[in-house]
Amino acid sequence: QCRMDEAAPFILLMPVVGIVTAYFLLGETISAAQIIGGVVILAGLAVVSLALHLEWSLLLIGLVFVIETASVMLQVGSFKLRGKRIFKMSPIHHHFEMSGWSEWRVVLTFWAVGLVSAILALWLLV
Repeated sequence: QCRMDEAAPFILLMPVVGIVTAYFLLGETISAAQIIGGVVILAGLAVVSLALHLEWSLLLIGLVFVIETASVMLQVGSFKLRGKRIFKMSPIHHHFEMSGWSEWRVVLTFWAVGLVSAILALWLLV
């Protein structure tokens, strides 16, 4: 059985995965090794969460990804049901860009939210 002090490094590395993803999505140069490393970290995080029977913690640790996915589902659902959009564009990071935020502001804000949610999850689990 895993202990929380063994799982902590995986939980705290989640923002690093967000940074790698942001660089990849913003068109910066990134190597295949960095992408594979991000996948390995996510897989390790999932395995640790399953071993500790704390699957719900993945929602809090990956809060930014949950919000991004939910914004697309809400936008599509709203447009199909009401014919109106909730956001200027989805996923939600594009909404912020269209509202005048720079890409760097969006990335840093989402990174900060990811870091805070990962720390909060770790704090709640200990």
